[in-house]
Amino acid sequence: MENIYQFNVKNNAGKEVSLETYRGKVLLIVNTASRCGFTNQYEGLQELYLNYREQGLVVLGFPCNQFGGQEPGSDQEIQEFCSLNFSVNFPLFKKLDVNGKNADPLFTHLKQAAPGILGSKKIKWNFTKFLVDKEGRVVKRFAPNAKPIDITKEVADHL
Repeated sequence: MENIYQFNVKNNAGKEVSLETYRGKVLLIVNTASRCGFTNQYEGLQELYLNYREQGLVVLGFPCNQFGGQEPGSDQEIQEFCSLNFSVNFPLFKKLDVNGKNADPLFTHLKQAAPGILGSKKIKWNFTKFLVDKEGRVVKRFAPNAKPIDITKEVADHL
């Protein structure tokens, strides 16, 4: 499995979306939460998206409630929260699990392709970020505390 284009995910309206849609784009895939200490990263992610979308960057947000129950809302509530508080207009998807037996297959692939510290395959917290190049290959994992502004150069280098 060399790229992510074989995966299908559900958008926050429940419609299935093929990641093939994003072929040729650089992706920043992020597991998100609305009640987390890192929630303000939505602002930086939106800024990164606005600054680089013309060059081919797409930020994909995947809400997850597995870390401290910090994403309890419905998909619609999450969309409204992100839009009202952070003017988010990058794609948000249906809430999912990123770890455990019910982990979404996309995140299982991301974790295997870009393990964490000491080879860990688990995602440790909200706002873990995966950078995917134009060929759909996972090139890097960024820790939750990596602010979008701090990873801008690495993201831009792949555009």
